[in-house]
Amino acid sequence: MKKILFIACSALLLLSAPTQAQTSTTKLSKSDKAMAKENIYQFKVEDLSGNTFDFASLKGKKVLIVNTASKCGLTPQYKDLEAVYKQYKDKGFVIVGFPANNFASQEPGTNKEIETFCQQNYGVTFPMMDKVSVKGDDMCEVYKFLTQKSKNGLQDSEVEWNFQKYLINEKGELVKVIKPKTLVTDPEVINWIKS
Repeated sequence: MKKILFIACSALLLLSAPTQAQTSTTKLSKSDKAMAKENIYQFKVEDLSGNTFDFASLKGKKVLIVNTASKCGLTPQYKDLEAVYKQYKDKGFVIVGFPANNFASQEPGTNKEIETFCQQNYGVTFPMMDKVSVKGDDMCEVYKFLTQKSKNGLQDSEVEWNFQKYLINEKGELVKVIKPKTLVTDPEVINWIKS
C-alpha cells in the first residue's frame, strides 16, 4: 500500500511540475512586461492645424522633439532647426516642435498665430504640434514620457526652458536630453543624427 501511495504521489508530482514551470514563466513574462519601457510610437497628438499626428508614422527615423516659443531670447533657434531638418529629413531624421507657454508666457499666441509666425519669420516646414504644457499638473502625455524614467527607461528630467531637445532613436526610445541653449548644430547633435 505504501508503495502504491509513493508511486501515486511521485506521478502526481511529475504531472504537476510542468504546470508550475509554466506558471513561473508566465509570472516572469508579466514581470518583464511591467519593466519594459514605453516608446514614443504610442502617442497621437494634434498639429497646429488640428490634424492628427501619429508618432507611429515615424518608426525607423531619428526624432528630435523640442518645445518652442515665439517671444524668447532662444527663438532664433528656429532658423538652425529648420536648416538641420532640411539637410537631414531625407536621411531618416525629423524634428517635431511643441509650442509651450510654460516659461515667462513667451508663447501667448493661438495655434494659427504660432503657425503664421513660424512660417513668416523662419520658413518652418518641420511638423509643429498643438500648443501644450511641458511641465506642471497639466503636462501633456508626450512630455510625461520624455521626463519620467518610469516611462522612458532612461532618466528623469525637467524641461528647464524653451528649446530643450529630446533625442529619440529609430526604435522610438529616448536616448538623450539636450539643454535649451545647446544649438541643434552642435557636434553632439549632428554626430548623433549622422551616426
